[in-house]
Amino acid sequence: MVVRKVDLRSDTVTKPTEAMRAAMANAEVDDDVLGADPTACRFEAEIARITGKEAALFVPSGTMGNLISVLVHCEIRGSEVILGDISHIHVYENGGISTIGHVHSRTVKNNSDGTMDISLIEAAIRDPKGELFYPTTRLICLENTHANSGGRCISVEYTDRVGELAKKHGLKLHIDGARIFNASTALGVPVSRLVQAADSVSVCLSKGLGAPIGSVIVGSKSFIAKAKRLRKTLGGGMRQIGILCAAAYVALHENVGKLEGDHKKAKVLAEGLNQIKELRVDVSSVETNIIFFHVLEGSEVIVEKLTQFLEKHGILVMPVSSSGIRLVLHHQISESDVQYTLSCIQQAVRLHVGSAGN
Repeated sequence: MVVRKVDLRSDTVTKPTEAMRAAMANAEVDDDVLGADPTACRFEAEIARITGKEAALFVPSGTMGNLISVLVHCEIRGSEVILGDISHIHVYENGGISTIGHVHSRTVKNNSDGTMDISLIEAAIRDPKGELFYPTTRLICLENTHANSGGRCISVEYTDRVGELAKKHGLKLHIDGARIFNASTALGVPVSRLVQAADSVSVCLSKGLGAPIGSVIVGSKSFIAKAKRLRKTLGGGMRQIGILCAAAYVALHENVGKLEGDHKKAKVLAEGLNQIKELRVDVSSVETNIIFFHVLEGSEVIVEKLTQFLEKHGILVMPVSSSGIRLVLHHQISESDVQYTLSCIQQAVRLHVGSAGN
């Protein structure tokens, strides 16, 4: 009988806190499509202030936030965006920028730390003289933290260099900042400084920040004006969104401070996993709240069986390959949960989960 649940599939699985529920219940609301929801306006003004941008817009999801941002910057058909080959926009957002926006992707290899070589980015920028044959480069996208690289942080120095490159070639820079507050916490750099070089940023509210729903995009007033029209076109214009923004406002002021604890617990878990001889974690790459661990070649442990074993003990994880599993920490995972998880994984490995006869 399962007596506890430890959900490590993602930081999207958090439940709203009592403070969030109270704020949602008491939120003053109006029709946001008409621009009249006071709680939404207050929240958007606050996130714009924190990110150092002129304006902000609440959207239902990070995928919509990235899609809108790319479409605003690439409003001319035949535009091209340069982005990482394992970036979230390219891999996990259903190809929306091409199927909906008619924007062409030109990928550059992501390094293990989530960056792309500056020289490769510049080489990928189309020569305007070839416009008869090629798409027109109009945008560069970065991701911070970089999820598929294990939650690695993109430094302000690197971001500034990409921003300078974009300006040199008359391009725009968008940052998929789904976990930008995790990056800010880990690097000890204010969010506003991290995204200073960007023309637009998307921020997820329902990941590490723990709000139940939504993301927000920030940029100039003219950018947000165009974004608001696209949000309506895509079906993202909602009415009394102050109910959702109230929870997001609480998240900004109560949960950002918890991210450091999430990172510390992730490090403890990673170090513990790395002590298990059949498993391997690159502990040095665990900078924030995401861990990838792998079963060593030749081990009798099978990922599918390990996942099933853990689920029977109330631990939910996300397999990412035949030999790898992803774990994500969040503020509703306790130190006790971390030790319990380690204990269960150790037990599973001792039993050689998946070996013949088991």
